[in-house]
Amino acid sequence: MKEPAIDNKELILALEELEKEKGMNKDYILDSIETALVTAYKRNFNSLENVKVVMDRKTGATHVYSVKQVVKEIENPEIEITEEEAQKINPDLKEGDELDTEIVPRNFGRIAAQTAKQVIIQKLREAEREIVFNEFNDRKGEIVSGIIQKADKNIVVMDLGKLEGVMPKKEQIPTEKYRVNDKIKGYVLDVEKGQKGAPQVIVSRSHPDFVRKLLEFEIPEIYEGVIEIKSVSRDPGDRSKVAVYSPDPNIDPVGSCVGQKGVRIQNVINELNGEKIDVIEWNEDPSIYIAASLLPAQVLAVDIKQEENFAQVIVPDNQLSLAIGKSGQNARLAAKLTGWKIDIKSETQFRNMLMEKQYKEMENANKTE
Repeated sequence: MKEPAIDNKELILALEELEKEKGMNKDYILDSIETALVTAYKRNFNSLENVKVVMDRKTGATHVYSVKQVVKEIENPEIEITEEEAQKINPDLKEGDELDTEIVPRNFGRIAAQTAKQVIIQKLREAEREIVFNEFNDRKGEIVSGIIQKADKNIVVMDLGKLEGVMPKKEQIPTEKYRVNDKIKGYVLDVEKGQKGAPQVIVSRSHPDFVRKLLEFEIPEIYEGVIEIKSVSRDPGDRSKVAVYSPDPNIDPVGSCVGQKGVRIQNVINELNGEKIDVIEWNEDPSIYIAASLLPAQVLAVDIKQEENFAQVIVPDNQLSLAIGKSGQNARLAAKLTGWKIDIKSETQFRNMLMEKQYKEMENANKTE
């Protein structure tokens, strides 16, 4: 007499409840349990035979089948059966077909129950991780707050509540010191699936968009879209330049961002531990925009070469070092901000350059006569 298949109606009811509550696909979990049961069978029964496990989607009844290939001559009796023997069971079978014979291994019900429980717990964890991953993935480009759990020269790990945030060295501000238990803010740069599928948030404090988001948070006109941030360039921890614009002629975008007595911009500077922020007004005329980008230096003239995306800037002699900045910082940030190649010359340097050019032209003219 054939033994009955392993029944598990409670399992199906539990999976249907999980499908409603957690959105976990019942068939997907049952497929995973079937795969796990094949492995469990081979491990527990030291079996070399091919088996497959089929679970009834309505009753949870578990059927275990020994699968053998129909062949002319047997080389491996564990996985093969002759055509002659197979046809005694099913006359329609021929070479190349498969014969499934149901088996009910002793004590397999207990093994099946344990395996199903392990798979469900695993899938629940995966589902929860996926929910958290999607939640934080939707928060890319936002600012999050967290408490530092670990801090060394290469990495800072933050507790963000549901999961951890990681700030690699290149995303840290070089001038900042990070200490365990400090609460800090960071910009969500990316969300990755780390070890064992656990989501991990990559956080940055050095990204230019961190400054952009901080300004958006502090200045209602930016958040509401009345003022637009056109560009940000940054040397993290030292200096940033921000270009702002408002289509409304009645609004002073720079004044609105700086605030009365600089109170608005100071809140952002404080969050960045003293990083200087130059706020300049964007202009569609590149010569005006480039001149403004070199503030606090005064600019006498800007000569634009549109096709080369190049600007020659002339400044007073006493403004040259200010325009270039320490280690070329001011000029470099202005070039990043505007997207133009910028060459800065003092008034005297420019005059000498013109005189040298005129002299060469005269020399060439004399040679051709």
